[in-house]
Amino acid sequence: MYSVLGRRPRILAATTATAGLLLVAGCSSDSGGGKTTTASGVPLVKSGQLTTCTHLPYPPFQSEIDGKVQGFDVSLIDLVAKDLGVKQAIVDTPFENFKTGAFLNSEQCDLAAAGMTITEERKKNVDFSDPYFDATQAVLVDKKSGISSFADLKGQKVGAQAQTTGEEYAKSKGLDPVSFESSDAVLNGLRTGQVKAVVIDYPVVQGWLKDKANADAFKVADNLNTGEQYGFTVKKGNTKLVAAINKAIADAKADGTYKKLYEKWIGPYDASAASPSAS
Repeated sequence: MYSVLGRRPRILAATTATAGLLLVAGCSSDSGGGKTTTASGVPLVKSGQLTTCTHLPYPPFQSEIDGKVQGFDVSLIDLVAKDLGVKQAIVDTPFENFKTGAFLNSEQCDLAAAGMTITEERKKNVDFSDPYFDATQAVLVDKKSGISSFADLKGQKVGAQAQTTGEEYAKSKGLDPVSFESSDAVLNGLRTGQVKAVVIDYPVVQGWLKDKANADAFKVADNLNTGEQYGFTVKKGNTKLVAAINKAIADAKADGTYKKLYEKWIGPYDASAASPSAS
C-alpha cells in the first residue's frame, strides 16, 4: 500500500486559468501579516491570498502542468479569489486531512479543493459548498483482460486510490482493493500489471484515455452511477466563505464560464448532468 502518512505539505504556484495570471503562494512570513478579512468580510488565514489545500495529482481537477498547478477545481476557485479581490495560493497535502478537516482547523488553509465527494460522514468534520460536479466511478481494465463489467472483478486484483469513495465502493461490494496514494499511482498500477482493474472517478479515466497509447491498451469496462457530487470544503462554521464559493459557482453557471471551463478540463458539457446550485 502506498502511504501518504508523514508527507509534508508543499506550497505551490498556480495559474489563473481564466485570466492567465501567475499566482504564487506566499511564505509563512507573508508580508500581509497573517490572518485577515476581505472587504466583504470573508476571513482568510493569510492576508492577500485565498489558500487552497489540495492533493496532487488528480487530473483534470488539479495537477502540475508546466510547473504550475492547473485544472477544473483550480479554475473555479480562481473565480472565488477574484470575487474576493485576492489571489489563490495552493498547498499540496495528504488526502486523509480532507476527511478530518485537519489543515482547515489548524488554519493552514482557507478551503480544500480536491475532487472531494460530499458525504454525511465528511460533513461531521467540514462544511461543504454547493455541489459543483456530478461524478461517477469507472472500472478501467486492459483490453486483453476479459473483464467486461464490475461483476467480473470478483476474485481479481483491483486497485483504488486510498481514502476515496472509489475504494469505499469497491469494499462495500465485497472487494479487497489494493490502495494507492494518488490517481497517477492507481493508473500506473494497472499499466504495470500490479492490478487487473481499477475503480476510480470517471473524469480521471477520461483524461487518461486522451493519450492514444492508453486508449489503445485500456478500456472502460463499466461506468457506475454512485450518485456522487463534488463539493469544496471549509472549516465548520465559516459561513461567509461558503457563501462566496456558492456565489462564484452560481455566477459561473449563469454566465457560461462554468461550461467553458468544463469543456476545457473535462470534456463535452451536458447541462442536464451538471450539478445545480442550491437555491
